Amino acid sequence: MARKTPLNRIRNIGIAAHIDAGKTTTSERILFYTGVSHKIGEVHDGAATMDWMEQEKERGITI
Repeated sequence: MARKTPLNRIRNIGIAAHIDAGKTTTSERILFYTGVSHKIGEVHDGAATMDWMEQEKERGITI
């Protein structure tokens, strides 16, 4: 996934919300619709790209 993107084209964003508000789900959709990911991972399936730690997959939450 090593793309050469000019620094002036990179944007960092933050998503803040209450527990179970859909932050990981929103992040998964952003990754998919921007072409970074080729599938939408679901939190309840343990397949979310954002949930990469084993503890996150076991607990079903993003840490």
